[in-house]
Amino acid sequence: MRILLMGEPMGLFMANTPGPLHAVKDFTASIAGAEYNVAVGLARLGHTPVYCTRLGFDPLGERILNALRENGIATDLVTQAEGEQTGLMLKGFDPHGDPEIAYYRRGSAASNLSPHDIDRMDLFGVERVHLTGIFPAVSERALAAVRRLVRRCETLDIPISFDPNLRPQLWPDEKTMLSTLNALAQSAETVLPGLSEGARLTGKTTPEDIAAQYHRWGAKNVVIKLGAEGAYFSEANGRAGYSPGFKVRKIADTVGAGDGFAAGVLSSLAEGETLEEAALRGNAVGAIQVAHKSDNEGLPTRQQLAQVIVAGEV
Repeated sequence: MRILLMGEPMGLFMANTPGPLHAVKDFTASIAGAEYNVAVGLARLGHTPVYCTRLGFDPLGERILNALRENGIATDLVTQAEGEQTGLMLKGFDPHGDPEIAYYRRGSAASNLSPHDIDRMDLFGVERVHLTGIFPAVSERALAAVRRLVRRCETLDIPISFDPNLRPQLWPDEKTMLSTLNALAQSAETVLPGLSEGARLTGKTTPEDIAAQYHRWGAKNVVIKLGAEGAYFSEANGRAGYSPGFKVRKIADTVGAGDGFAAGVLSSLAEGETLEEAALRGNAVGAIQVAHKSDNEGLPTRQQLAQVIVAGEV
């Protein structure tokens, strides 16, 4: 199934030693970006992700373009722009918690993606679209492009999945972040917030109440990430429940877990499975991802996924 993702892939430099980023001397080069991570996860599970983005004609842009192709991600909707730079991200190494992050993406090539680019896109064959709350925060043009894509999807009856993926540091203020992302959620068929994200966005505190709010806003499916505890899933028709998490023997890095979860849920729904089955697959892929340091290199093939689901642990 062709699934369209739009976002900003960035060059990623991961610290190999603990400590503040300004003091680290040893880094490993990779690629980051929530939508990129989801695309890699979908491709590994046998789907055909189509990535819409804008890159610079620079070494990072070439690295990303090559990686998209190597991972089986369609690049029909990737453009490169002369005189524009590809975004960059530094990630620290903290064996005891979330790593320090530094972004260098202001004025990047992807931030210049515009509604005009969306109008020129050929959506023939695209059966689903996945968006996150990150790209709309990158620039006003990016937000306008996301809104234009949402309108096109509504016209063509293409279902949208939406992961809020809160990045407060990218927004001018809390009020703008909440109002913008809640408006986007109202156009989504499936919403995938974390528990704390859902509480912040809806003002509710329990998974049941958060899901109920998203249903009132029009979402057919809501799956709320609960970390090690698994996930809560809820359908607008009333079917709901908790899906257990998978034991992770050794956590390497929590970054990218939510993107792995999204890839699991979306691939399952694209194959016609139930929301309960989708939540279970999301839990499994998320658990596999936290056992690996990279944001996406540990994402599983279908065979690796099946082994983890049978074992119940990573």
